[in-house]
Amino acid sequence: MLPFSFQLRDGDPVSDQIVRAAHRALASGELREGDLFPSVRALAQELKISPTTAHKVMQQLKDLGFLVSRPGIGMVVQAPQLPALEQRLAMMEPAARRFLDEARSLHLTADDLELLLRRLQDPNR
Repeated sequence: MLPFSFQLRDGDPVSDQIVRAAHRALASGELREGDLFPSVRALAQELKISPTTAHKVMQQLKDLGFLVSRPGIGMVVQAPQLPALEQRLAMMEPAARRFLDEARSLHLTADDLELLLRRLQDPNR
């Protein structure tokens, strides 16, 4: 079973979606340092993706410092250092584009969106 909630969406590469979801899960506490991460085979079966894509996900997560291999245990989650700002912004770009498209269709301005984001970030405002 996948150690965090996740649902595939059309439009973005599957591997990118899973990597972003893993980062969100760690940031939210849904996934914690030291948690076991599924094997390539388990990941592929759980998400009904190809083993090649699952392997790509694992490699990306290892390269980002998100996973470490522990002999006799498997892949274990570790808290990575945050990627550079530009890389984090690039990870947000697909979702931001969808957000802006929806905002345009509702005739919302940048000021309206800033107000919304501030409300979401601090609900006690």
